[in-house]
Amino acid sequence: MIDQALLDRVQKQSWFHKYPRGWPFLLFVIASITTAVSVMAIERADRKTSEVELDRNLTEIASALQRRVTENIALLRAGAALFGTQQEVTGHQFSEFTDDLQGDGKLYGSLGMGWAPLVPVRNLADFEDAIHDAGRPDFLTYPYPRHDADYATPIVFLQPGTANNRRAIGFDMFSDPVRRAAMQKAMKLGRPVASGKVHLVQDKGDPDAAGFLIYMPVETDEGGRHHVKGFVYSPFRADNFLNSAGELYRTNGIEVSVYDGHVAPDTLLAERRAEGMTGSTMERRIDVGNHSWVVQVSDKKGGVLSALSRITLFFGALASLMVMAIGRLITKRAAEDRRVLEWLTNQASIRNSLTRELNHRVKNTLANVLSIAALTRRRATDIDDFTESLTARIRALSATHDLLSQSDWGNAAIGDIVRSELAPYMDGSESHVEMSGPDIKLAPNDAMSLGLAIHELATNAAKYGALSTIKGRIHVHWVLLSPDLAEIHWREEGGPPVVEPAKRGFGRDLIEKIVAHELNSEVDLKFNPAGVECRLKMPVRAAREFALRAEKGEKSLLP
Repeated sequence: MIDQALLDRVQKQSWFHKYPRGWPFLLFVIASITTAVSVMAIERADRKTSEVELDRNLTEIASALQRRVTENIALLRAGAALFGTQQEVTGHQFSEFTDDLQGDGKLYGSLGMGWAPLVPVRNLADFEDAIHDAGRPDFLTYPYPRHDADYATPIVFLQPGTANNRRAIGFDMFSDPVRRAAMQKAMKLGRPVASGKVHLVQDKGDPDAAGFLIYMPVETDEGGRHHVKGFVYSPFRADNFLNSAGELYRTNGIEVSVYDGHVAPDTLLAERRAEGMTGSTMERRIDVGNHSWVVQVSDKKGGVLSALSRITLFFGALASLMVMAIGRLITKRAAEDRRVLEWLTNQASIRNSLTRELNHRVKNTLANVLSIAALTRRRATDIDDFTESLTARIRALSATHDLLSQSDWGNAAIGDIVRSELAPYMDGSESHVEMSGPDIKLAPNDAMSLGLAIHELATNAAKYGALSTIKGRIHVHWVLLSPDLAEIHWREEGGPPVVEPAKRGFGRDLIEKIVAHELNSEVDLKFNPAGVECRLKMPVRAAREFALRAEKGEKSLLP
């Protein structure tokens, strides 16, 4: 019996057998999707954390920028308060003031502090003459304002007196529309105002440098009326200002860009780059001296995925491959179990079939033996004759059995059957027998019937016919009449004259009744004076594979 536990297990795993490659791939896809979802969740959480951190950094950066602006505005307010009480601002007085404020060398991101009086254009010539008389004969306003202009704001003082700052002395800031708009706004509000993006005179050698200025109006009271007599201002190179503000916040992995008014390539004031790939980006609008800036920050990361995501992806991919490999092993084992089950089932079927076939053949053989024994007993003269005849006939059956056993009970050739039955009479006298015919295979039952017939013919020939004399000859010839029918011709000559017996013997009954019945064909047996002649027709059945014998019909596996 097949192991029932194995049968049950294989039946439960039959779905593995149906999809031997699909299931491992499905497991791989499920594991990969799980890994991808995990990585996405990690990246989402990391992005949220980065956004919170970036928002905090943006607040720090905006506060740092506004703090630097506030520090500079405080200096400008102090200057405006001082110079507003003076009749005029002298160079000595301005230098002492700026030296006191900037004595520690901290300019808070600016290029210094300057003074630019607001001069009506009609009085500009007199103003220049007064400066020349004060010991500065090389002072010159540029670009010189047009005759239809209302005011000019030439730079008179600018500290510290660096080479670049000295280059700006005499520049009429009112001639530039961006600077003019800031100064007009400052006069209107009476508060510090930052200008838009400009190119500083100090950066004449660097056309790409961007800057801005903060103007503080200096007001004086004349006759109970307030009017602006000039501006205390500070020029800023935008990159220097941003670097100065960078001292007040952490800059690790943060990219900062500052835009004037709105985000556009032509409004970029300054930026600080950082290494890595751009991650999340945020921007915020801040007020700088009554002027609007946009601060944009971006965090940087080392790669497309975070370190934790890369680790998760690596081990997830490894786990997916392992799951697929394990799934493949399981399906392979299930397929092997299925093949084992099919083999065991097939073997069990073959074993049952062989058992039934054996029972069938044993029954047939016993029936033949019983029939042979009964007929032999009725025609035996004594016990010795009975024993000798019965033994010879059983040996004939055994000889055919041996031939069939050599072919695993597949079939037996006619020539081999005839040769096997005539072997006792051919030893040393093969010339007494002549055989010829094509190679024709017979089924087991047909071969056994033919073997009995040849045995009886040979026994009769040995006792009464051609084999009983030295000159006797036997001719055995077989032909294939059609694909499914063969004929064998037995003819004797050279023996004693033959007379048809008056009484039917066992051999004749065996050939004409039993063999004819088994072969399902007529037997032509003639007792010619020259010798016995017999023609047997037998079916040629095509060999086929084992088929299960029907339980009730008990039909043979083989024809």
